This record gives sequence, C-alpha cells and structure tokens, in this order.
Amino acid sequence: MFSKSKDKNKHHDNFEQPGASPQAEAVPAQTEPAAQPAVPEPAPVAEPPKPATEAQELAALKDRYTRLMADFDNFRKRQTREREEWIKRANEELLGDLIPVVDHLELALDKTSSPTDPFASGVKMVYDQFIALLERNGVTPLDAKGQPFNPDFHEALSQMSSAVVPANVVIDQFRRGWLLFGRLLRPAQVIVSSGAPDPEQAASENESVSD
Repeated sequence: MFSKSKDKNKHHDNFEQPGASPQAEAVPAQTEPAAQPAVPEPAPVAEPPKPATEAQELAALKDRYTRLMADFDNFRKRQTREREEWIKRANEELLGDLIPVVDHLELALDKTSSPTDPFASGVKMVYDQFIALLERNGVTPLDAKGQPFNPDFHEALSQMSSAVVPANVVIDQFRRGWLLFGRLLRPAQVIVSSGAPDPEQAASENESVSD
C-alpha cells in the first residue's frame, strides 16, 4: 500500500522538467542609472570686514572734518581774492577814460608862462584832484625816461642813436604810462636809444648839416 503511493510520487517527480525549480529561475539584470552632470562647487564667500572699533571710527571722522574745514578755508580765501580783484578791475574802463584828461591838463601846465598865474593855479588844482582820485583807485603813473626799454610796459615810437644814452635805454618819453594796482593800464610811448652812432654815419650827417 505504501509502495504505490511512493511510486506515484516518484512518477510525479520524474514528470517535472529539470531546471524548473523556483530557485533556478534567472534574475533579470539591473540597469545602471544615467550619469548626472557634475555640479560646480560654489565659490567661497568672502567674509565681511570686521566692524571698526569706536576709536578708529572717531579718528576717521576727525580726519574727514579736518580735511573739510581746510577745503572750506581755501575756498573762502579764494573767493575773497577773486572779490578783491573784481573790485579793483571794476572801474578799469572808467579810470582809463580819465587818463587823457590828465594828459591835457599836463600839457596846459607845460604851456603856461607863469606858474603863479591865477589860471595856471586853477588848472594845477584840478590836475592835483585828478591825480589824487586816480591814486585812491590804485592808478599810478609810469615814467620811462632813462629806464631800460621794456616791451611789456613801453611802446617804442622810434629809435635814435645817442653818444650819451646806452643802447636799449629810453631817451625821451612822448606820453606817460599808467599802472592799475601794478598791472599795465596804458603803456608809455617812448623813443629808444640805439647806442653810439657809427663814425662814418656821424661824419656824413655832420657834412650834410654843414652844407
């Protein structure tokens, strides 16, 4: 009885195909994940500067205050100089127009026969008032006779030879010059010496005069 069941089980075991055991089933291969792009590392963040101490902040504020006050003082001085210069030059045109009047008064005084004449005394009084007015406004005369010729202050009308006056020295002054606070207001018109004359030229001039 037991032998038949054993044979039956044996026959059933032989019917199964070899390799069909669940343990022998193939396991499907696992696919590798796709490679991810490399992410760059973030740049290191600079650390914020450390706050200055109160002493350093106070020193910086004092330095800024000192510089600001120095700049303001220079600005104030510059404005004062410019204002003074503007005041000096404000009446330049008017004062320049008064100078020919002084020239005419000088000519009138030179032509008077007697300085004690009442008319001459009146002209002299007006002349002195004009000179005082000009001086109060910074206008001073510029006399060039006997001075070395300076093209910055002198206007040469002609040149003459002279055995007495050296070359490039003013022999005579035709019109006096004027300065306004040291700056040229009107040049002096002068005649300049060219030095001692050439002997041959002097001899020819003497012969022409004698003839």
